[in-house]
Amino acid sequence: MASGEGFLTDEQREVLKIASQNVETPLPSPGLSSSPKSPTSLLSDHQLKDPAGGKAPTCGVGVRHVRRSHSGKFVRVKKDGAGGKGTWGKLLDTDRESHIDRNDPNYDSGEEPYQLVGSTISDPLDEYKKAVVSIIEEYFSTSDVELAASDLKDLGSSEFHPYFLKRLVSIAMDRHDKEKEMASVLLSSLYADVISPNQIRDGFVMLLDAADDLAVDILDAVNILALFVARAVVDEILPPAFLTRAKKTLPESSKGYQVLQTAEKSYLSAPHHAELVERRWGGSIHVTVEEMKKKIADLLREYVESGDTFEACRCIRELGVSFFHHEVVKRALVLAMEIQAAKLLMLKLLKEAAEEGLISSSQMVKGFARLAESLDDLALDIPSAKTLFQSIVPKAISEGWLDASFSKSSCEDGEGQSEDKRLRRYKEEVVTIIHEYFLSDDIPELIRSLEDLGLPEFNPIFLKKLITLVLDRKNREKEMASVLLSALHIEIFSTEDIVNGFVMLLESAEDTALDILDASTELALFLARAVIDDVLAPLNLDEIASKLSPNCSGSETIRMARSLITARHAGERLLRCWGGGTGWAVEDAKDKIMKLLEEYESGGVVAEACQCIRDLGMPFFNHEVVKKALVMAMEKKNDRMLDLLQVCFDEGLITINQMSKGFTRVKDGLDDLALDIPNAKDKFSFYMEYAQKKGWLLPSFGSSVMEAPSIATAP
Repeated sequence: MASGEGFLTDEQREVLKIASQNVETPLPSPGLSSSPKSPTSLLSDHQLKDPAGGKAPTCGVGVRHVRRSHSGKFVRVKKDGAGGKGTWGKLLDTDRESHIDRNDPNYDSGEEPYQLVGSTISDPLDEYKKAVVSIIEEYFSTSDVELAASDLKDLGSSEFHPYFLKRLVSIAMDRHDKEKEMASVLLSSLYADVISPNQIRDGFVMLLDAADDLAVDILDAVNILALFVARAVVDEILPPAFLTRAKKTLPESSKGYQVLQTAEKSYLSAPHHAELVERRWGGSIHVTVEEMKKKIADLLREYVESGDTFEACRCIRELGVSFFHHEVVKRALVLAMEIQAAKLLMLKLLKEAAEEGLISSSQMVKGFARLAESLDDLALDIPSAKTLFQSIVPKAISEGWLDASFSKSSCEDGEGQSEDKRLRRYKEEVVTIIHEYFLSDDIPELIRSLEDLGLPEFNPIFLKKLITLVLDRKNREKEMASVLLSALHIEIFSTEDIVNGFVMLLESAEDTALDILDASTELALFLARAVIDDVLAPLNLDEIASKLSPNCSGSETIRMARSLITARHAGERLLRCWGGGTGWAVEDAKDKIMKLLEEYESGGVVAEACQCIRDLGMPFFNHEVVKKALVMAMEKKNDRMLDLLQVCFDEGLITINQMSKGFTRVKDGLDDLALDIPNAKDKFSFYMEYAQKKGWLLPSFGSSVMEAPSIATAP
């Protein structure tokens, strides 16, 4: 039988059958093969021959499954080299399934098959964001500021606090006015205590950056966020300079830029803007500090009259300001000292409020601590204040409504006070001296009183006491305090005294802010005014900042003062910061002064010149009148100007402080004056001696300011 392919032997048919079976087995990808040859090419190296010498075609047989037997025949072998006719088989028999016995002495856990377990990697920021949402929601439900602050502290991750601010405001933006008001109140309460000023700033920056996204979901997002920014400025958790700095970082086309513009033009530039912004959301839970203090005082007086402790506790609860309960404690203790009959009632109220959990332990300690700090001032009105306080503290501790830790700290404070009786006496004396100054406006008398005390090492304490006393007074007293600082710097205070005094003020700024809402802004104005008045140099602000603790809120006050100083027309604005002046620029005022002096010198009347000076309305700038009058007297070579200065002094139009300042400025410019007026120094010496004889200047002025030889007669 003939065939194109020829006849196959039985062995050839077996090989062909094996090859056809292997064709159905998937071959490895050429790209992954360890051999550069394909399986087909490998097979071609081992072609099968028939006995007659003809070649039988083969296809698809994997070479690793084909072995040549000892007889020279090709046979298929099992995978992994086991079995097959004419083969040795596998080294180990693996026909049965392998089994790992954990009880086998040779058991190796490394032989166990690996099992990959999938797990997600947690992001701390994501966890923080989820946690703060529950804190915020709970706060909106309970209105408990203290609990929210505690939860935020317990959460840790303080570096993420800007995200808390962003989430709080963004959630409140889509809620009612009540929640918006609550959000602002919470931020004010957390400021500096839990969230640092820098974190507050960073949080608002993040909100401004996200304003475009917020506007997609909240129709009036720009206006609402502008109100939050304005409210933060009014509440003094953001400095006014924040708006200017933030604008520089935002594109003018962005919603964030629009937010800042709206906050600045629509809210912060309006008359009485602070009250308008505070009431914008209805003030549903927020009242000013002064209003809250009044409410507390009223309910305590009603309690004294009624004696109804339950009703008093209900009124305290209805105030809804658990974070401000320390004021209840302080005022209750003060009333207990002022009214002997009310002492037992007040202690009973505080005890029951503590036992009910109405007033927390921390608020109770804070109230006692605040009173302890003000005992020196309180003793001026209640001589037995310290004795009464020392009797109340152990009673409160023994009854369990005041933490025992307070006793140790208060004792240490008491020991410190008893060790320095001079300091206590000094504080009492200077308060009286300052009050007399506000009544008399007599700087020389105040300076004499301080010199009589003979305690120059306490000069910084005087400065602290002076400014602390005027913070809650009218602008007149604030202007008088700034004028007094200039005089003291000339006469008896060194720059170091001034610097240390401001350091003490800023270190206690947080406590001061509890009683005076805008204390931070006022202190910034005093600092900036001191620089404008040459009492401090700008570099002294850096020195003050370096002496403050890192987390002190006074650092923000210094930044605010720098912003005030570097603002446009800062000089004239700060000279009028307490409401003085007429709104003229400094150059305009100088021009008017020069014109009125020229008119007087050319034949004018003294009374008319004095009236013109009075009409300027800038008594704090009268040193410029003195300076220009002295220079004009030197140039004109007559003493007519001295007559004008004499009348101004006699009428109280120009004070001794302004006289001293004017003479000092002329002295500082004598070298330049001598280029045009050769005998300027001699003339100045004469004017100075003349002023001392007439009482315009203190006798000590010459020794501390002038070193040129004195001339007994007019040049």
